[in-house]
Amino acid sequence: MGRITETVKILLIINIIFFLGSQFVEVAYLYFSMWFPENENFKIWQIFTHMFMHGGFMHILFNMYGLYAFGSAMENIWGQKRFLFFYFSAGLGAVGLQALLSYYTYNSGIQDLLELGASQAQIDELLELPLGYVREEWQNFWRSYNSPMVGASGAIYGILVAFGIYYPNSELMLIFLPFPIKAKYFIPIMIAGDLFFGISGTSTGIAHWAHIGGAVIGFIIAVYWKKNSFNDKRWY
Repeated sequence: MGRITETVKILLIINIIFFLGSQFVEVAYLYFSMWFPENENFKIWQIFTHMFMHGGFMHILFNMYGLYAFGSAMENIWGQKRFLFFYFSAGLGAVGLQALLSYYTYNSGIQDLLELGASQAQIDELLELPLGYVREEWQNFWRSYNSPMVGASGAIYGILVAFGIYYPNSELMLIFLPFPIKAKYFIPIMIAGDLFFGISGTSTGIAHWAHIGGAVIGFIIAVYWKKNSFNDKRWY
């Protein structure tokens, strides 16, 4: 890790301001988190603002460490404009994939409940219940509607994937392993873990599909930019 770049520094400051503000202003979480588009709390600006919101100290700590550790290296290669384009593109890819999966779960739940004879009023009442009062088979349906998405994880995953593409043999450390792993192995392991938990649904409270969405968009952009970095498609 070298000197922190200016854009990364600004993003770190904005994230910290949003996090501290949400600790003191209760409605900030309501207005700036990304709610399910069918939820009455959804506002269009949340597509962007959710990237600066975090669910707790450890959440923002890991995300900001990732931004600090890998973001400056990529900004040094791409420059400020490219880096910002990449960062927000990966973040939008994250929220896009997560929203698609939420819509699938939500619409499947609606269809199943209607087939069981539930009325729309009963479905609305179910969605207004606290999670603890919802039967286990309907909890994913409830979460798809009521659980807001927060965090820069999708953008960070995109940056991490880009780092692995440009520096595949750089050695990285997992917190729970005492030895370094090259980026070209480390990053696929992380994404495979998200894919497993996303498909199995065995880990709730983490937007695994958002991580994958950010990683996919990051991979596409980074591969294209690296391939075309010395031809007429290069831009600044």
